[in-house]
Amino acid sequence: MSRKFAGSSLVIATHNRGKLEEMQALFAPYGVKVVSAAELGLAEPEETESTFVGNARIKARAAVLATGMPALADDSGITIDALDGAPGVYTADWAQTPNGRDFHKAMVETWAKLEAVGAPTPRKAQFRCTLVLAWPDGDERIFEGDVSGQIVWPMRGAEGHGYDPIFQPDGYDITFGEMVGAEKNRISHRSDAFRKLIVECFT
Repeated sequence: MSRKFAGSSLVIATHNRGKLEEMQALFAPYGVKVVSAAELGLAEPEETESTFVGNARIKARAAVLATGMPALADDSGITIDALDGAPGVYTADWAQTPNGRDFHKAMVETWAKLEAVGAPTPRKAQFRCTLVLAWPDGDERIFEGDVSGQIVWPMRGAEGHGYDPIFQPDGYDITFGEMVGAEKNRISHRSDAFRKLIVECFT
């Protein structure tokens, strides 16, 4: 059963500026004011699940409990066929260092892993996104999106964030890192999930 979003404000349960900016752009046409967990000073909950939906649910529910407002959480990552679906839910963990996340390091190490296993080309991969929209009454809706492509080398482009400079979506000869935001937002895994969210809850 669908549920329409009746409020005017929504917490985006993220501390990632790149994700927040994407969400702000995606929500702009619908007159919904979005505020991030970071802007509200909320702590980042520990993501203890082994699935995208499990971790998105943890973040959404934590934001709802802390604010009493509806919250939307995203858990996303890249899955690489030749690495048996890794890094998957551990995408951000692969970038973790004692001084924060370093996605340049993560991309170098990811390519090294592909070289080590002699992965054939094209080195197929998918960006995946799960959105969980949660309400204070305990109700929630789950939306999943993905975009297929391949891992390429060397890194290309300074746009986007995360693994974007080594992900070339199917049908394109440029990486997400070389795409302007509007073009990426049109085809991304997050926009795929977002379209489903909008259809069910906002239109």
